[in-house]
Amino acid sequence: MTVISTEAAQSALDPLELRRCLGSFVTGVTVMTVLDADGKPEGITANSFSSLSLDPPLIVWSLRLSSRSFNTYKNALHFAVNILAQDQMPVSNRFAASGVDRFEGVEYTPGIAGVPLIKGCVAYLECRLEASYPGGDHVLFVGRVERIHMNERQPLAYGGGGYLAVQQLTA
Repeated sequence: MTVISTEAAQSALDPLELRRCLGSFVTGVTVMTVLDADGKPEGITANSFSSLSLDPPLIVWSLRLSSRSFNTYKNALHFAVNILAQDQMPVSNRFAASGVDRFEGVEYTPGIAGVPLIKGCVAYLECRLEASYPGGDHVLFVGRVERIHMNERQPLAYGGGGYLAVQQLTA
């Protein structure tokens, strides 16, 4: 194992190599949903989601500043975290695509403040925007969880550049 000094690491860091390294961390797959200023549903696939605090109940996720939906999310007071199930790879791909009506053919129900909850998910966290913070080329959105709902389904995972199935292991 090679250890690089902090100074050398900062100058030698290749963004593509960093992305590949970070991709080795397996995450769940979510679709973050909001309503735009006209009340139209918006959604985007995100795996940059994490719990932040149980007391108070807070979560955090990030969005790239250059995202075409950035202003919609920046101005939304409520959003939902839709945690996708293993059979929802097409939903993940749809909400990651650009230039399409992401909600076309996708069933959902309105949650708090009308924010879309995509049918068939493992779980939903309905949130009110608590704060946002700059983070390089992204903004961190902190949400206060106002309501949750869980289903008995297997979650979809992502790592190493592809989708993964989740399997329970015994110790």
